Amino acid sequence: MTMPIALEGPTTQGLGSYLQAVNATPILSAEQERELATRYIEHEDLDAARELVLSHLRHVVRVARGYTGYGLPLADLIQEGNIGLMKAVKNFDPLRGVRLVSFAVHWIRAEIYDFVLRNWRIVKVATTKAQRKLFFNLRKQKTRLGWLTQDEVATIAQNLDVPADTVTEMESRLSGADLSFDGDDNDEEGYAVSPSGYLPDMRYNPERLAGDADSEALRRDQLNTALDSLDGRSQDIVRRRWLGEEKPTLHELAAEYGVSAERIRQIEKRALDRMRDHLAPA
Repeated sequence: MTMPIALEGPTTQGLGSYLQAVNATPILSAEQERELATRYIEHEDLDAARELVLSHLRHVVRVARGYTGYGLPLADLIQEGNIGLMKAVKNFDPLRGVRLVSFAVHWIRAEIYDFVLRNWRIVKVATTKAQRKLFFNLRKQKTRLGWLTQDEVATIAQNLDVPADTVTEMESRLSGADLSFDGDDNDEEGYAVSPSGYLPDMRYNPERLAGDADSEALRRDQLNTALDSLDGRSQDIVRRRWLGEEKPTLHELAAEYGVSAERIRQIEKRALDRMRDHLAPA
């Protein structure tokens, strides 16, 4: 079951106004929270679910602020966190004796985690569970600037319970940056360090040129063989209609051959169908 709760996010009414409205929302008591959750579970009361969500939006903002160091807009982080909050409300069980905020924070973080990983770089930097753990914890574990020593790598690997080589690989990934394929025209040195500056231009590769020439020759031979399979009139119509620079109309050819335009169309279609059999790959 979906939970269609209409919420105006920070990107639609301005982040400042949104934060002010969120902080002004009343905080629910444990009894009120339990009553609203029960109404939603037992009666699918969407108004109760909406009130639960609205009363916990301030917690989404607090969690989202902890991820602003990844260069993503706070408004976007909040929006993703709100999705996690709504999922938490949908799955919340008030009978477990746990407050919604304690339950929801894991859902909120999960959505923000996924959003950060998807949008931090063009190329995905973390796919495995160990890599995701390092993505969010490696910078906290580093005690100084610069590359990690072997002892530091071993310590971090032990603290986070991940392989040492995964720590080294993730440090290298996090230290890199997205690079434009094309160089910067404003480069004062006149030397492009982007991939377009040092990758070879394969358009003039001898092997590729030879392969293209062979393919062109093969296609030409197949076309000539297909044309030779036609009678003289059909061949003339196809050559002039499809291979010539000045392409006559059906009516012009009909007048020349003394038949109707429809007859020329039929001859052309039958000829092309026959040629297609010769041109089809073996």
